[in-house]
Amino acid sequence: MNPKIIAVSGVSSNVGKTTLLCDLLSELSRDQPWEAIKLTRGHYRSCGKDPHACCVSHLLSDHPLVRSGRDETYAFGKDTGRYWDAGASNVHWVIVTDDQVEQGIRLALARVKSNGVLIEGTSFLKSIKADFAVMVARADQAKIKPSARRALQGGLIDSLYLSGEGLRAIGESSFPPELAGELPILTHRDLPQLVSRIHQLD
Repeated sequence: MNPKIIAVSGVSSNVGKTTLLCDLLSELSRDQPWEAIKLTRGHYRSCGKDPHACCVSHLLSDHPLVRSGRDETYAFGKDTGRYWDAGASNVHWVIVTDDQVEQGIRLALARVKSNGVLIEGTSFLKSIKADFAVMVARADQAKIKPSARRALQGGLIDSLYLSGEGLRAIGESSFPPELAGELPILTHRDLPQLVSRIHQLD
């Protein structure tokens, strides 16, 4: 089975991509089962000042690690736990180094049994084609990480989603308009439109 892949990417951390993914899960799973994949890239001793506090460095090895199912991925308040609470039929947590991203995502995709899966992450887009990719940006934040910039400039993104209440246009945000190009700009009030767009995918 080749599931429908929906990418929920972010221009940087803490822009609201997990919130959007959960909103989409809640809506999409009303009609049929949807799964979710969380991509976590780590580096050995990536926490620097306190290696013992790192959440994933001790899990890294020469091969990607994929955890699936509620017993292995549910943690209250964590992203994967929020996926379950939003209605995911299964959750896969991919823990990899930078050079294991493609392999890790492919291993997780091989476990997907539903017709659709939402993947939170950006870096995998350079090697795995999504059926639809939305880039989340915060209205008051102009910082853009390199992988997000490459995805935007490389034509890998189908829509830009501005998080924050009350927004109506990109001109009201700090996001560089030149990076948005001709992309449709969506906000929270456009969630039904985004869900409809996903439903219309072949």
